[in-house]
Amino acid sequence: MADGAVNFLLEKVTAILMQEASLLGDSQSDVEAIKLELEIMRSCIRDAERSRLKSEMVETWVRQVREVAQKVEDVLDEYVYYKDMEADGSKGLKNLVQEMIKVPLHMSRRRKISLKLQKLKAQVQEVCERRKTYTFEEKKEDENRSARNASIDWWQRQEELSMFVDEDEIVGMGDNKEKLMEWLMEDDPRRMVISVVGMGGLGKTTLVTKVYNDQTIQRYFDCWAWVSVSQTNGVEELLRSMIKRLLGVKHEMVRSDLGLMTYRELVEMLIEYLQTKRYVIILDDVWNILLWSRIRIAFPENGLGSRIIFTTRNDNIAKSVGPGKHILHLDPLGEDDSWALFCRKAFWSDSGHSCPVELDELAQAITRKCEGLPLAIVAIGGLMRLRNQIAVEWKKIYDSLNWELSNNPVLKSVKGILSLSFNDLPFYLKHCFLYCCVFRDGYPIKRKKLIRLWVAEGFILERKGITMEEVAEEYLMELSLRSMIQVTETNDAGRLKTFRVHDVMRELAMTTSKKDNFCSTYDATEARTLSKVQRLSVYNRGENIRLCSWLSRHLRAFFVFQVETNSSFSMNGILSRFKLIKILDLEAVSVGSIPNSVGGLFNLRYLNLRGTNINELPRSIQRLKNLQTLDVQNTNLDKLPSGISIIPRLRHLLIGRSKASFGLRIPAEITKVGTLQTLALIEADEELIEKLRNLTELKRLDITNLKTIDGPRLCSSVEKMTDLRRLSITATAESEELVLEGLSYPPLFLQKLELVGKLSRLPPWIESLSNLTHLYLSCSSLGEDTDMLSSIQKLPILAYLELKKACKCRFLNFSAGGFLKLNKIQLLELTELVGLRLEKGTLPSIKELNLVRCQEMRSTLQGIQHLTSLQKLHLEEMPAELVEKLRGDEFKNVQHINTISLLYLSGQSRVLETLF
Repeated sequence: MADGAVNFLLEKVTAILMQEASLLGDSQSDVEAIKLELEIMRSCIRDAERSRLKSEMVETWVRQVREVAQKVEDVLDEYVYYKDMEADGSKGLKNLVQEMIKVPLHMSRRRKISLKLQKLKAQVQEVCERRKTYTFEEKKEDENRSARNASIDWWQRQEELSMFVDEDEIVGMGDNKEKLMEWLMEDDPRRMVISVVGMGGLGKTTLVTKVYNDQTIQRYFDCWAWVSVSQTNGVEELLRSMIKRLLGVKHEMVRSDLGLMTYRELVEMLIEYLQTKRYVIILDDVWNILLWSRIRIAFPENGLGSRIIFTTRNDNIAKSVGPGKHILHLDPLGEDDSWALFCRKAFWSDSGHSCPVELDELAQAITRKCEGLPLAIVAIGGLMRLRNQIAVEWKKIYDSLNWELSNNPVLKSVKGILSLSFNDLPFYLKHCFLYCCVFRDGYPIKRKKLIRLWVAEGFILERKGITMEEVAEEYLMELSLRSMIQVTETNDAGRLKTFRVHDVMRELAMTTSKKDNFCSTYDATEARTLSKVQRLSVYNRGENIRLCSWLSRHLRAFFVFQVETNSSFSMNGILSRFKLIKILDLEAVSVGSIPNSVGGLFNLRYLNLRGTNINELPRSIQRLKNLQTLDVQNTNLDKLPSGISIIPRLRHLLIGRSKASFGLRIPAEITKVGTLQTLALIEADEELIEKLRNLTELKRLDITNLKTIDGPRLCSSVEKMTDLRRLSITATAESEELVLEGLSYPPLFLQKLELVGKLSRLPPWIESLSNLTHLYLSCSSLGEDTDMLSSIQKLPILAYLELKKACKCRFLNFSAGGFLKLNKIQLLELTELVGLRLEKGTLPSIKELNLVRCQEMRSTLQGIQHLTSLQKLHLEEMPAELVEKLRGDEFKNVQHINTISLLYLSGQSRVLETLF
């Protein structure tokens, strides 16, 4: 973590030295000296991490590095702020006169900054010198290395111990064991690589061990070997370990020459031994994606049905070693299996019946906290077995589980094994992962929101050719592939939409966050511990929250998660004290107004007021020179201050009321902000539409209230937005025609398109959108003679199609070979639609079909039996005749569908019924 803090600070210092060197004056040498010392600190920290050098003294030094790095960042932010003030004040003759009067003030500020930098340089040098005194002495490092070589941390051996677990202790692994054995003994003579993937503690090693030790497997293969990759040092040692397992430690070659063999000799020896044998090799706990490319040559393709099994926490490794059909992803245990395993450990019981009644509620809560993670269930169940079986004792454990995981030796294995995943993260991902702790437990974290927060915090390293948001999305995918986060929702194209962190992993991450003052949650009983915290989350339950007296003025991010909607919140204390704050997130909080003092938050990069009660933004918001994201969607705003267009670094502007497609009028000068990537929802006007062509970096445009006459002009502007990914266009009224045929060169990478308004025909350019995944057409009222599906059915990756009041067709024809990737269709209020014609071979990927208020659709769904992949059919306020046919004569054509649901009106109520 200190490595990351220093690295990000070095990025900032380097940028200042490159961009502002001429303005630093006498302070330039101090900043350069600080940079050199920080580079040395970073190298020392990385050396300590690589050698796993751990001691209380080392941790103390690292904490001092982190604290002094934070002080340097504060002063640099203050410097940049005053520099910007001076630059703004020097513009124009009138301002020039005013600034001449302020010269003494500017000089005084510069002297103060210079003095602070000099003191900080001395502090940085002092901290850097301390490492020589008690941290990195050669003698002590040698002693630590000897200790490490003498023994491996006991918790790293926990997975080895799973090889001796009794069969009756394994819960919920039956199906996975059968699948693994099926692959191992599959009638395929080719060498096969199988991967078992999942987060730490899911039981990968335990599962593979049960299969490895199965007598059927032992008889099927001629030889076998198990190597724990994470406990070998280098490829040569791994190959030697494998040879020892295959030949036995008493073999003459193993006893004599093995330690002297080169890589080539070891590989040749393995090939010679394995060439005529059907072998199975287990490579357990693989972390390096390059491992397979370095050792694969040692495993001959002998045509005997040999197998190699990888266990790993990284999905990227699994994908790199073999085809996806032989990757087994482990999921957490279900509720029943989790409860059975917990009771077995906590009460020595094979069922939940021995749980005392007075402990049942707490035991269930503790089991839920483990979220199906076998490692946690076994360890925490064992801990509870050691405690008195009384509710008071168990409540103490539940309330202090965070502390127990970090400090109780009984749970040391849980912390050790799960911490491996965090420790293996590169520095740039550690901050990103810990940032998930700012969201309250169980909160669905949205991909887009988190990415914007990461960018605003400065966690994203710039990469030439792509935006920081795109780099951040790669970071998020890497966390997912490393099993650090759990995907909870994807969009219809399979892209991550929301995710969460496993409860146990989050508890451990919170411990690290609090120790490093990275982030914390507000607790009135522990207010004093928040004096140095940089990021604070408040769960507003209506109590009177008193923060300012204890919190450091160096707070960088402040979140409020509204729990009770009738409670109120005042911003005055925050705005008056925390001048260095970067993130202010008050989504859905009962805030009625924003004080003018918000303009004093010179460091603010992210301001989220979505869902609040505000009806006006102060003019001072234009002073937020560093603001990147402004989210005021679904508020009572009816206009924005004109100064919004002079915020130079604005990247994402989210306004209007998204559910009602109600946009806000904004000044046309906003188009001068070349950094804008998101502009939603805005109200169209002639001048704005014309100037939109200047926003060449725009990724998303949602525009409402478009008039027929303005269509061609909008097309001309959209053509300049070559990197646009999402486009939503809404007419002034349902009867207003959208004239969009003039878009000769549509954005090549467009993924989502929404058109709301009358169309005389589908714009011909739609069929050229090869990257389109989502298409929404509403109020189009296309004529009966329009074969509207023919022009879009060949879109190669279209995954979602919604048609609402889109046509007057009596039939929609889905032709064979059409819509190859479409998995969800929504047909709403197609008032003249009589039926669907579904040819065999159409919609091969369809999973969900929703029919809503299509009142004339009384006939059957012709050809629905051909949709073999369809899993869900939903009928909402559809004609009774259609429902009766599905229940009767046509039941045979829909019985392959997993779920058929009906939603209909009964009096004043809406009734949801499941057909089967």
